Amino acid sequence: MNQGKYVFSQIMEHLPYYQFSQCVKRYRGDYRIRGLTCLEQFLAMAFGQLTYRESLRDVVICLNSQKSKLYHLGFRSSITRSTLARMNERKDWRIYRDFAKVLIGQARKLYTDDKEFDLNLRGTAYVIDSTTIELCLNIFQWARLLKVRAAVRLHLQLDLQGNIPSFFDITTGKVHDVNFLDMIIIESGAYYIMDRGYLDFERLYRIHQSGAFFVTRAKKNFAFKRLYSNKVDKNAGIRCDQIIRLTNYQVAKKYPDKLRRIKYFDQETNKFFVFLTNDFNIDAKIVADLYKYRWQIELFFKWIKQHLKIKAFWGYSENAVKTQICIALCVYLLVAIINKRLNIDRNLYEILQILSVAQLDKSPLGKLISENDLYIQEQDSQKQANLWDFK
Repeated sequence: MNQGKYVFSQIMEHLPYYQFSQCVKRYRGDYRIRGLTCLEQFLAMAFGQLTYRESLRDVVICLNSQKSKLYHLGFRSSITRSTLARMNERKDWRIYRDFAKVLIGQARKLYTDDKEFDLNLRGTAYVIDSTTIELCLNIFQWARLLKVRAAVRLHLQLDLQGNIPSFFDITTGKVHDVNFLDMIIIESGAYYIMDRGYLDFERLYRIHQSGAFFVTRAKKNFAFKRLYSNKVDKNAGIRCDQIIRLTNYQVAKKYPDKLRRIKYFDQETNKFFVFLTNDFNIDAKIVADLYKYRWQIELFFKWIKQHLKIKAFWGYSENAVKTQICIALCVYLLVAIINKRLNIDRNLYEILQILSVAQLDKSPLGKLISENDLYIQEQDSQKQANLWDFK
């Protein structure tokens, strides 16, 4: 007797199917469809992500070995490697980019009360950065970066409240990081934390004019004039807190307003850091602490590269690569959503490990994840908990 639903089906129940159909309709994804639909393409690719498959052939073999169960997993068409590869090549990757944005909206609502980020700010804090994903130049010639290198770049804006991506874009490796600032819709009152790669005063002034705040590091050779200095607490590591104005003629034209320059000594690394911000009211130590949180996005990039399939690609075209990255992010967001909705006291690494071997099990999802004990080396567990132990 067939009792209960498969774990894979239980996971996919959390998908907003109406919004997915709207994304498909927007780009005519199922126009004159004869085989797999876009939903079935998404399900197959998500199955591959959740079970750590190595290739499209691997995904198809695993699914077809369970033909009697495919209908209950959401598949209505036969699955072949050539059909799935062709869809990855041709179906507009923006379908899955837009669907990831839908999941981002749902996840951020669930993590609004997350306590991991404890700085008391008036607005939302975002970290902006990018990561480069190396490709083989002989195969991915469209992504040429240098004469002997090819790469794509994942640009991302991370909401520190829950460490949930709030916006992202995928470009070739030639696109400079700072161009990502042109795509972001600036949120009034929010804080944008960036490294020196985003130090473009014209774009920073656009953030300032939008009523938002930025925190970034200063370059060593930038010219400025000190207007006056604020009192500092050297016991907190603050060495100076100055109000400045840029003196270089061309740069001053791009940013004609005042700036705040904070020099901070970090005892952990025994290094000095110089920060620039346009917020003149918050404590100087909070500015330094905000920049420390920038490391969260580095951990995020490291985590998804380790636990999602975004380094070995299942297609060679630009569309196929972007499709796989977007669906991988969708899977991450979906697991994060399930974690909150089922109130599971586990980090995402543990959840993915359990799900990877239980997709065709019929245990209740919440019970399966909560009651399984995992052996994880103490050191690795501690590293994961720093970022992913959602409470």
